[in-house]
Amino acid sequence: MGLKFGSFDALCETAALVVCPLVGTDQGVVPTCYSRNVDVGGTLIFQPATCFIHIVAIIMTAIMIYHIRSKYTAVGRKEIVTFFWMYALIQLIGAFLDSGIIPTANAAYEWFAAIYTGLVAATYCCLLINAFVGFQWAEDGTPKSLWGLRIACLLVFAAGFFFAIATFKSFAGMSFTKPTALWIIYIIWPLACVPVYILSQLILVLRTLEDRWPIGDIIFGAAFWAIAMVILFAFSTTICDAIKHYIDGLFFSELCVLLSVMMVYKYWDSITKEDLEFSVGSKAAVWEVKDPLLAGGQDFPDEDSNYHGAGGYGGGARGTAASLVGGVSGQQYYNQQSGQRRGGYPPAGGY
Repeated sequence: MGLKFGSFDALCETAALVVCPLVGTDQGVVPTCYSRNVDVGGTLIFQPATCFIHIVAIIMTAIMIYHIRSKYTAVGRKEIVTFFWMYALIQLIGAFLDSGIIPTANAAYEWFAAIYTGLVAATYCCLLINAFVGFQWAEDGTPKSLWGLRIACLLVFAAGFFFAIATFKSFAGMSFTKPTALWIIYIIWPLACVPVYILSQLILVLRTLEDRWPIGDIIFGAAFWAIAMVILFAFSTTICDAIKHYIDGLFFSELCVLLSVMMVYKYWDSITKEDLEFSVGSKAAVWEVKDPLLAGGQDFPDEDSNYHGAGGYGGGARGTAASLVGGVSGQQYYNQQSGQRRGGYPPAGGY
């Protein structure tokens, strides 16, 4: 069956998508070939290899988030870390849905699938907005930038969640037999966001950076993402049959998506540099010479100091500040030595 606009039939016959058990018919659409199940303690685990990739993706994303958060003054740090948090949450929910820990027959499955759909749409929205952070249309890290990002992602999440749950439950004019709105938010929306991100970042690098190496990160990220989509929707059945149902295209697709996300991090890291002047504190260290011997012979009265002589600084009736080392300053030591001589130096009467 060929691909038709607004229909998941052809896609779900090739790839085991999260929404496939809930669209097409009242029993969903079953893939032509899918990976073997594993019995763990009496519980069947579906897509075990894909679940392993989900776990690896969560671990790798946690590492990337840690490194992003350590670059305190990098441009767009708070905006891009939102993207990685959302991706990690997708992987966590995907692990429960793909593995069958939440069974497709359970009433909770359709709600989690709707949340998953909304998160996928919102994550692509977050990536799209991050594409324009580098142009500084709104200063990064400010409430305007952050709340603009959060509100936009929340609206897209709400739209994706509503389209999904309305399609699954057949209300608001939508139906699982004609999931056109869900098809648009699940298939068309990512295909629109990714090219815009790629094009904008190429423009950013070519117009504002002298270094051209980040272009390689963009190309590799785009290639991994494109390979993921081609494997999932074109060669999943072929791979499954060739490897005798041990793994299917979903495994390689999730792996390539993870690699593309890692290239997003690599690209962001390569174009941002931390300003070390402001990375530790907002006040620069000021070094001041306090020893009278190093102050160029000038005395600076310090009214509050506990290290005055009885008469303060200077000569005559005023005392001289004592050094913190040994209790005697250099000037006091010199005066003591010269006081032992009758005429001082040079002698009044000459030699």
